[in-house]
Amino acid sequence: MFEGDRILEVINLADDQPGTISALLDRFAPAKSLLSSVVNHNPAIEQLLAERTMFHKLDHRSKVPVTTPVGKPETIGADRLAMVVAAAQFYPGRNNLVVGLGTAITYNFINKKKEFLGGGISPGLEMRFKSLHTYTAKLPQIDKNWNFPLIGYDTRTNILSGVILGMAKEIDGMIGLYADKYNNLNVLLTGGDSAYFARHIKNRIFADPDLTFRGLYAISELNNA
Repeated sequence: MFEGDRILEVINLADDQPGTISALLDRFAPAKSLLSSVVNHNPAIEQLLAERTMFHKLDHRSKVPVTTPVGKPETIGADRLAMVVAAAQFYPGRNNLVVGLGTAITYNFINKKKEFLGGGISPGLEMRFKSLHTYTAKLPQIDKNWNFPLIGYDTRTNILSGVILGMAKEIDGMIGLYADKYNNLNVLLTGGDSAYFARHIKNRIFADPDLTFRGLYAISELNNA
């Protein structure tokens, strides 16, 4: 929820049922709305949002202040598009690498000409924990915890150290590869866990957990004018 260009509140909803969305609209009465979805959401909420707000659904046909010279622009995830729009808006004239921490880690590169060239996709934190449990006979499913030693002293702390530090060093290494190839590189880290990972990364980065939301706001303003 935005008030002007300021984030008023970030709300995690229990589901995507029309009643849940309707209660949100009753509470805030927003003038505009934008739907960015990377799942098979309930289609009824689109009609609801269109009836009660100035509504836009983000997809590859949306107006954005960047170009996407990739082979299949319709395959670009809405969340990735929002990240690079925010990077281009807040850090113009720079080569920007946006690292998004979600279900997957996404590396999103937009050059100083505002061209989103693509990047890379790697398994995210929860996916790594789950895969260790699923594809081994005895390793347990564990939850993330930021209090762990470098040298694990039991199975749980071994997994925490290997997964979290391994992921941080992967991100650090990828940043280094981009920095070797592109000068004037600006690196942004976003997602709910960005502040925790930032402390383990040696390269200079800007951690902003709300970067995707800021990009979505900019896209909404452009398409809901």
